[in-house]
Amino acid sequence: MDESSRHAKALLLLALGLLAAFFLAAWVIAARRAKARLRDALPGPLALAIGAVSDFLDTLGIGSFATTTSLYKFTGVVSDEEIPGTMNIGHAVPTFAEAFIFIAVVDVEMTTLISMIAASVVGAWFGAGIVAGWPRRKIQIGMGVLLIAAAAIMVVRQVGSVPGGGTALGLQNGRLAIAIGGNLVLGALMTLGIGLFAPCMLLVALLGMNQATAFPIMMGSCAFLMPFGSVRFLSHGRYNLRAAVGLTAGGLPAVLIAAFIVKQLPLAWVKWLVVGVVVYTAIAMLRSATKGTNEVVKHA
Repeated sequence: MDESSRHAKALLLLALGLLAAFFLAAWVIAARRAKARLRDALPGPLALAIGAVSDFLDTLGIGSFATTTSLYKFTGVVSDEEIPGTMNIGHAVPTFAEAFIFIAVVDVEMTTLISMIAASVVGAWFGAGIVAGWPRRKIQIGMGVLLIAAAAIMVVRQVGSVPGGGTALGLQNGRLAIAIGGNLVLGALMTLGIGLFAPCMLLVALLGMNQATAFPIMMGSCAFLMPFGSVRFLSHGRYNLRAAVGLTAGGLPAVLIAAFIVKQLPLAWVKWLVVGVVVYTAIAMLRSATKGTNEVVKHA
C-alpha cells in the first residue's frame, strides 16, 4: 500500500471514530428527549444473548440482521414495526468495532472502498426516511419478501454457484459504477432490516474482486450508514430502547472475541441453519401481515 492510500485509510478511520462519537451523543440526546428512565434501558439476559450471538456471527461473515430478526420474531421481545430501527441503532456500535478492525487489516483499493461506503450512506438516508413512517403491516410485508430474497442469496453463496470472484483489490470505470449503484440500493434495504453482508459479498464476487475485500467494504458501509439511518428512527421513536442496548452491550464483546480469539470456524452447518430460520421468519412475517395480528411484546 502506497503512502497516499495509507493516508486515506487513516482519514477514513478518523472519520469513523468521529461518527461513532456523534451517534452515541445523538442516541443519548434522543433517549433523554423521550424521557426514558435508566431502568427502561437496562437489557435482560435474553436481549444481551441476542446481541452476542448475532454480532459474533456477523464478525465471521454470516451477518447479523437476518439472525436478529429471526430471534426477535421467535421471542417476541420487539414488535415487528420496531425491528428495523432497533437493529440499525443497536448494532451500530458493534459494527463500528468490526469496521475499525477490518479496514485496518485488510487491503482494498481506497477509491473503491470510499465510493461504495458513500453510496450506502446515501441509500440509507433516503431509505430510513421512508421506512420510519411505514405502518406495521407494510413493514411486515417488506421484511417478509426481502428475507426470502436474502435466503436465496445465502443459498447461492453456500452452493458455490456464483460465477466470478478474483484477485482484484479495487474496481474501475463501469464495474465501479455498478458497485456504487448496487451498494446504494443495499444501503436503502438495510433500513428495512435486511442485512447488507450476503448481497455485498455476492456483488463483490460477481465484479471479480478478492473475497477478503468484501469484509472492509461491507463492514465499513454498515458502520457509516447505520448512524445516518438511525437518526431517522431515533427522531420518530421507532425502536425498542431496551433491546437496542442489549444488542450493543452483548454485541461489542462478541465482536472482539470473534475477531481476535476465534477468528474463524467451520460454519457451513450454521449458515444452512440460518437459511432455514430466515425462510421460517419470512413466512411468519407475511402471515402476521395477512392476519393483522396484534403482538404482545415481552421484556428482554
